[in-house]
Amino acid sequence: MAVDSRRTRPLWVTATAVLAAAALAACGGADPAAAPAPSSAAPSSAAAPTDAAPPPVKGKLRGYVSVRQLSETADLVVRGEVEAVGFRVDEVLRAATGSTVRPGARITLAALPTGVPDMAHMSKLEAGQVVVLYLAGDPAAPTFRTLSGDFGVFDLSGSGAEAVATTRSQTMAVSGLNAEDPAASGHGFRTTLGQLRTVAAQVK
Repeated sequence: MAVDSRRTRPLWVTATAVLAAAALAACGGADPAAAPAPSSAAPSSAAAPTDAAPPPVKGKLRGYVSVRQLSETADLVVRGEVEAVGFRVDEVLRAATGSTVRPGARITLAALPTGVPDMAHMSKLEAGQVVVLYLAGDPAAPTFRTLSGDFGVFDLSGSGAEAVATTRSQTMAVSGLNAEDPAASGHGFRTTLGQLRTVAAQVK
């Protein structure tokens, strides 16, 4: 019996479509659009920046440009020797009104306030050093501190009026006797004990 080809064609087309779909599935031919897109989000493990404020700065030290300016500001200008405890005064170059410090006295030196940024650059006064100090008195205690740290310290070498007086620091130092010398700024300053005496005596 003859088979009508018009009736069997749809069955053949359907079978071919099923076989093609099966072959695609076996070969991994899944639609790539269906795959999840890679995430571009940054990892969540990064630490968040802190908003903690830095410790407060308590202030900067005042700078001085001349020996006269130091002399005008200081409550006490003395020559002497640093001891293991305190300072022995051998000469008073200048003292504020009402001062009781005399040659032969021993005074207590206090450190600069803590928390001042420039403290890290200051030298230390050590026993045996012979110096001229420009000092500020503490109104709350019988102690003194050098004006702005190293600004108020001159190291002495030699004796008599011609003894050489050199600023302790190269950078934290005056640059002239009676006025600033911009050309010498930042290089330290050298004079004599006699000159320090003269300027101190001129200050009222």
